[in-house]
Amino acid sequence: MSKKAPGAPPRFALWREVATAYVMPALMAGAGGVATRQAELTVAAVTTIAGTSAIVAALIGARLRRRPADAWSARAPRIVVAAVLAIGAAAVATVVGLAGAQWLPHIPALADRAWPSRLPVDLPVSSAIAATLITLRWRACRPNPTRHPNPTPDPNHTPHPTHTPHPTPERQTS
Repeated sequence: MSKKAPGAPPRFALWREVATAYVMPALMAGAGGVATRQAELTVAAVTTIAGTSAIVAALIGARLRRRPADAWSARAPRIVVAAVLAIGAAAVATVVGLAGAQWLPHIPALADRAWPSRLPVDLPVSSAIAATLITLRWRACRPNPTRHPNPTPDPNHTPHPTHTPHPTPERQTS
């Protein structure tokens, strides 16, 4: 039985969002790797692609969950918040991916591996998608402060005269 009030937005469960952020990219990219017979894509699906998505979802989701109701991320249009966080996550992931692609081949055990060269693409794309989805899910789970499902009428409020219904004359027949 659900503990939320009827009509209330669903609860934001970070563990569920992080699990989804891992499983869905792993399944989609893994299926693409299997369908195209690309073993390296299949391996990347469950490592760099899905792992990056889960890490970004956990970090951004934990940060968003602690936001107060009057923070910019709760007040701004959700597409703006999602875009800002996606671009920021992709920028950080690009730097990490470029650094990894540069430094990891210098490790003798990884010198002959192809996956470090995929990092500058896999990390930013996975990060941007995860940041966008976790932000949109977080916003969908928050009550909208500008819209209340059952507003309580103000007993002292009088409607503006232009908004009161005027009686319409009945149709006269002769």
